[in-house]
Amino acid sequence: MTQEKWGLLRNKLLKAIGKNNYTTWIEPLEFQELQDGVAVFSVPTNFMGNYVSQNFADLILYEMNTAGESVQRLAFRVAANSPVRPSNDVATAPARVQEAQTQTLSATANDALESLQAAPLDSRFTFDSFVVGKPNELAHAAARRVSEGGPVTFNPLVLYGGVGLGKTHLMHAIAWELKTKHPELNVLYLSAEQFMYRFVQALRERRMMDFKHLFRSVDVLMVDDVQFIAGKDSTQEEFFHTFNALVDQNKQIIISADRAPGEIKDLEDRVKSRLQCGLVVDLHPTDYELRLGILQTKVQQYSRTYPDVTIVDGVLEFLAHRISTNVRVLEGALTRLFAFASLVGREIDMELTQDCLADVLRASERKITVEEIQRKVSEYYNIRLSDIIGPKRLRSYARPRQVAMYLCKQLTSRSLPEIGRRFGGRDHTTVMHGVKRIEELKTTDGQIAEDVEMLRRALEA
Repeated sequence: MTQEKWGLLRNKLLKAIGKNNYTTWIEPLEFQELQDGVAVFSVPTNFMGNYVSQNFADLILYEMNTAGESVQRLAFRVAANSPVRPSNDVATAPARVQEAQTQTLSATANDALESLQAAPLDSRFTFDSFVVGKPNELAHAAARRVSEGGPVTFNPLVLYGGVGLGKTHLMHAIAWELKTKHPELNVLYLSAEQFMYRFVQALRERRMMDFKHLFRSVDVLMVDDVQFIAGKDSTQEEFFHTFNALVDQNKQIIISADRAPGEIKDLEDRVKSRLQCGLVVDLHPTDYELRLGILQTKVQQYSRTYPDVTIVDGVLEFLAHRISTNVRVLEGALTRLFAFASLVGREIDMELTQDCLADVLRASERKITVEEIQRKVSEYYNIRLSDIIGPKRLRSYARPRQVAMYLCKQLTSRSLPEIGRRFGGRDHTTVMHGVKRIEELKTTDGQIAEDVEMLRRALEA
C-alpha cells in the first residue's frame, strides 16, 4: 500500500470518526509498510498505539481491506526518535526502553469484516426484472433516483407495503445498481434483525466502539423490515443514533417496513419522526394488470428454462384474477406449473392448472360478502349500517351507498338485482346508476378515487 493510498484512507477515517478523534488519534500515525498481511504504523507513544488498537483498529482494517489491500492485523511501533517518558524506576535499563519501542499491538481483521458483512443480495432482484405498474410506479421511480447516487435528495427513503409487493426486490435492485455504478461507495444492506443481532453481539463482547465506527462509516445504509426493532428499546436507541450520525454526514439511508412508520406499534416516537422526515412511499396491493404483467415477464424467463413447455391462452389471465393478494404466491404457482408440465410432458392448460394448483386456488378463494362491504363502508364514512341500506337520499348517505354498490359489483359475483335486494330492495337500475356514477367520479374526484382504493385494499387484505 502506498502513502498516497493511506492518505485517501485517512480522509475516509476523518468522515467516519469526526475531526477531534481524527486529529488526536489518526493524524499522528505514520504508515511504514505492509508485509505478509501486517500493516505497520509508527506512533509517538505506546499509549497511543494501544488506544488506536483497542478503539480504531477494526475500522482501519475494514477500510484497508475495502480498498483492496489484504490486511490481517495492524502493528504499532514507537518511532525511534520519539521521546520516551522515563519510568519511576531509576534503574530502568536501555533494554527495557528498546523492548517498549518494538512492542507490537495486533488486531485481527476477520472480526471487523464479519461485523460489517452485508446480507447477500439476490441476483434475480434487479431493476430489469421489476415489473412496473400503477400500484408501484412511485416506489420504483424513487428507488431509481436513489440508485443513481450523487447528491442526496431525500433522506431517508422509506418503502412500505404488505408481503410480496416488491419492497425487498427494490432494496436489492438499489444495492446492485449502486455497487455497479459507484463501486467506491460502501453500501451496506441488512435486515433489521441482523442489525439487532450485531448490536447485541457488540454489547456482549464489549465492542460497542467498533460497532458504532463501522456502522457510521458506510456511505449508504439499507435496513429491511425495520418494524422488527419495534419494542426493542436499546436497539431502537442505537438505530436512532446511527441514523442521526449518517444523516449529519449526508449519507443515504433506505428503509423498508410492512406498514407506514406512524403505524408501527411500539416504535419510539423519535424513530417514527426521523423515518417520516424523508420520502415515505407506499407500495399498493397489485391490480389485475400488474399481476398479469408479472406473469408474462416470468413466462419469458421460464421459456428459456423449459423450452418444450407451452402455455395456452387464458391461463395467465385466470391466475392473475384468482391469486390477487401476494406476488410471491403468484410467482410460486407459475413455477410449479412449469415444473409439473415439464415432468409430465404436457402443455399448461386450464385442466392442468386447476389440478396442479388446487390447494393454492382454494386458499385464494376467500369470498367477500355484500354484508362485509356494507359494514366496511359504513365504518369508513362513520355512518350507521342502517343508513347504507335505508331509504334516506341525503348526499352524506347516498354517496357511501353508491361506493358500496360499486364495490359489491367489483368484488363479488352477485348480480345487479341481488345487490339491489341487499340494499333495501332497490331496483337493479338503481345499482347500475350508482356503479356508473362512481366510475365517473373516480376519474374526476381524487377523494372518491382514494376512498374506493382504500376500501378495496381493506376488504382484500
